[in-house]
Amino acid sequence: MATVADQFIAVLRQAGVRRIYGVVGDSLNPIVDAVRRTDGIDWVHVRNEEAGAFAAAAEAQTTGRLAVCAGSCGPGNTHLIQGLYDAHRSGAPVLALASQIPSTQIGSGYFQETHPERVFVDCSHYCEPVVTPAQMPRILRTAIQYAIGLGGVSVLTLAGDTASQDAVNPTGEHDFLVNKGIVRPPVDQVEQLAGALNRAEKVMLFCGSGVRDAHSEVMELAHKLLSPVGHALRGKEWIQYDNPFDVGMSGLLGYGACYEAMQEADLVLLLGTDFPYDPFLPGKNTIQIDDDPTKPGRRTPLELAVHGDIGETIRLVLDKVRQKRDQSYLDEMLHRHARALENVVSAYTRDIEKHIPIHPEFVASVLDDLATDDAIFTVDTGMCNVWVARYITPNGRRRVMGSFVHGSMANALPHAIGAKYGAPGRQVISVSGDGGLGMLLGELLTVKLHRIPVKIIVFNNSSLGMVRLEMLVDGFPFYETDHESVDYAAIAAAIGIESSRVERPTDVRTVMERALASPGPYLLDVVTDPNALSIPPHVTPQQVKGFALAAGKTVLTGGVGKMLGLARSNLRNIPRP
Repeated sequence: MATVADQFIAVLRQAGVRRIYGVVGDSLNPIVDAVRRTDGIDWVHVRNEEAGAFAAAAEAQTTGRLAVCAGSCGPGNTHLIQGLYDAHRSGAPVLALASQIPSTQIGSGYFQETHPERVFVDCSHYCEPVVTPAQMPRILRTAIQYAIGLGGVSVLTLAGDTASQDAVNPTGEHDFLVNKGIVRPPVDQVEQLAGALNRAEKVMLFCGSGVRDAHSEVMELAHKLLSPVGHALRGKEWIQYDNPFDVGMSGLLGYGACYEAMQEADLVLLLGTDFPYDPFLPGKNTIQIDDDPTKPGRRTPLELAVHGDIGETIRLVLDKVRQKRDQSYLDEMLHRHARALENVVSAYTRDIEKHIPIHPEFVASVLDDLATDDAIFTVDTGMCNVWVARYITPNGRRRVMGSFVHGSMANALPHAIGAKYGAPGRQVISVSGDGGLGMLLGELLTVKLHRIPVKIIVFNNSSLGMVRLEMLVDGFPFYETDHESVDYAAIAAAIGIESSRVERPTDVRTVMERALASPGPYLLDVVTDPNALSIPPHVTPQQVKGFALAAGKTVLTGGVGKMLGLARSNLRNIPRP
């Protein structure tokens, strides 16, 4: 007779789930044993359930399929919450099993008692307890469909004794709705959009992750409108490649002429972006297109909100948009973009071979050269975001993942673990800060245990660089951001992971080539300059004052050499109507 745990795992297999990330233990034992006895699904033992949730999030984003993590009762499932927030806010379809104390003890203040059906409500679309075997398999299928259909997290709470009971209902077969329809905008919104685009003389397109499947449509619209095209961080990988209209990125990590192009436009078109930093938006003359009806207008006032898929909406409006002839606005923004990059590129090209500690910009530039064309980069929150945003060149095949919405530290390595399971044939590179790696350092043991061939590039500046920058901007001397140097290569070697430590810039390329070519896991510990900081493309007088008060010396804006080459190319080939 099948148990509830057997039925649980059978339904996961029907949904295409191949593994569960977690730490085994007491209330999870029936589920773990069901995994042991079921072909086609494995248990991936991690050192912290938080990392298991991060790994599931990255696997889901890599494959587009449901991924699963689990935590035993009490601390086991509350550890999940950080990674689940990241998964949910990233729209990754993840199911979390939050195991529970014996069902007869719930409400008695029992050992390790928590109330996961309350705890996880804020980071899930669906969060419900399995109280009786009769709820299965329907409640699990409902949870899965919420995660897949809405994009985000579902949580089920299941007591160990309930999981051990006999199943009441047959499991049967089931087809999950995976491929969703395309949102077609209302006719009147398309007409209004076309009218606004035709009336405006200077239109700027600002793109987020919602343009993922609409690169060609955006390029065609930009050509008709002679529009500069900028992007948010999450839009970079989908829109910056093969883009002769590129003016860079806006926001706290931004560069180039994106901010200026947006401020000087008659009309800004927000395409599939929920860009949160409203001080960088013009606050007027804005139209937003999104297939999520909850997002338009929550960041900035709108002249028009359009509910529709980006590609479908542009296809409908293209024939209604007149070809613009005056391209002085586009020309000016492309030139400003190139000049902006020219002014800062020396930060990573000047005296590279002599600069010790090593410029982090230089390390990122070499990584961009050596990584494969379809590499997946997972990036820690903090200054690593800056170096990846400015130096890793998108091409339509590479992926860049991070905790870009939730902004959690320590995500890069566990994200890399999940991404590698999701795409075993691709190169996966964890771009880790020393602060992030140290926070979940135990996941190096996970890499070693499962022999996961990820490459871990540690930008080791012995500092919390982004926090350091935040203090300077606010006029505070940095305090408690720096710490003693740690040899992460030695730590990796001690647990059996091949590793190297690099302190001289002349060694970076040779050692990185060896690291990336290694057939197994490899940790490359690069000692980088903690004073290589980044400031946004638009700085307020108050922020300038803050830097002056706290620093009394120039803070590097960070070179953007790869992007400079692209900008120069675009200037030589300015699109003509």
